[in-house]
Amino acid sequence: MLIIDANAILRYILNDNAKMANDVCALIESKRVTIRFEVLAEVVYVLSKVYSMPRNEIASGLAIFISLPNVEPEAKNVLLFALKIFSEKSLDFVDCILCGFNVVGGCDVFTFDKKLNYTMRTLV
Repeated sequence: MLIIDANAILRYILNDNAKMANDVCALIESKRVTIRFEVLAEVVYVLSKVYSMPRNEIASGLAIFISLPNVEPEAKNVLLFALKIFSEKSLDFVDCILCGFNVVGGCDVFTFDKKLNYTMRTLV
């Protein structure tokens, strides 16, 4: 299993360093890569806080990325749902992942976060 980090994903998405972006592109064309939840959360944070990218652009770009043939994210259906929620609500991305596990994955989520509880109840 080959796991890629946030920096690799950011270079690929932003294409702000042509050589690095090309290296990542060549890698994911030739090997299967895994994306971890925590790495994707870091990517979302950097894109929103450092690059001030709108939530809908982050969500659509990452949905495309994690749907590439050789990209194997953890619980893809949960992540795609989380990205959809992220583009529509003002929850942080980790809470959107928890919503995904609750709604798509059928998992119970215990939280004191009223906003997260409300969102999970209204999405069911």
